[in-house]
Amino acid sequence: MATQEVKMRVWRGDAKGGAFREYRVPAGEGMVVLDVIHAIQATHASDLAVRWNCKAGKCGSCSAEINGKPRLMCMTRMDLFRPGETITVAPMKTFPIIRDLVTDVSFNFERAKRIPAFKPKAKEPDGTRRMVQEDIDRVQEFHKCIECFLCQNVCHVIRDHEENKKYFAGPRFFVRLAALEMHPLDTNDRLELTKEMAGLGFCNITKCCTEVCPEHIKITDNAIIPLKERVVDEFYDPLARLLRKIGGK
Repeated sequence: MATQEVKMRVWRGDAKGGAFREYRVPAGEGMVVLDVIHAIQATHASDLAVRWNCKAGKCGSCSAEINGKPRLMCMTRMDLFRPGETITVAPMKTFPIIRDLVTDVSFNFERAKRIPAFKPKAKEPDGTRRMVQEDIDRVQEFHKCIECFLCQNVCHVIRDHEENKKYFAGPRFFVRLAALEMHPLDTNDRLELTKEMAGLGFCNITKCCTEVCPEHIKITDNAIIPLKERVVDEFYDPLARLLRKIGGK
């Protein structure tokens, strides 16, 4: 297998500060960026911190910014880059740095705790629950999320404005809310939460989250925009409000 030396710029440091350091290591055919990071650990910097698990694009652990673009290191092939090109690997910008390429993504888990869980409606008289295939297909896409948080990282609402994290859940959780709100058997009403706590109105649908999703979930078109439509119908549509008033709701 042919090998060639590649030049890597890897961010090293912690919450107090740091800088990029250059490493030159051999890279062989079929290698991905995570392989090269492991090679750096093996030959140059055994203390280089990096988070990874499955190396198959399904655990979402190895998120980073590669040449400025949020990607999974295990799914970014080295042959994407030009021969001789310097490859820069940096931690996700939106989250606090723990060390080197490892960031503190606990913001996301705290947000997840605030979303009411799935609450199914009562069973039919025959003891079953029924759904049509169209409804199943609609929410299935959202369950592909691997929680890599690349969509969270690239979202400018929280990437560039730390103060918004109190009020804005981010695209990953709009996917979660959409999966629950569109589920035909769920009975919890989360629209008030979506509007107020999750801060859906902050999103101006630039589609940057959709562009970086490794699972190709259409976050903007299939989750965020439908949620916005539901919020408008519930809280801002005068006809709907009149009908609810007449109906005593």
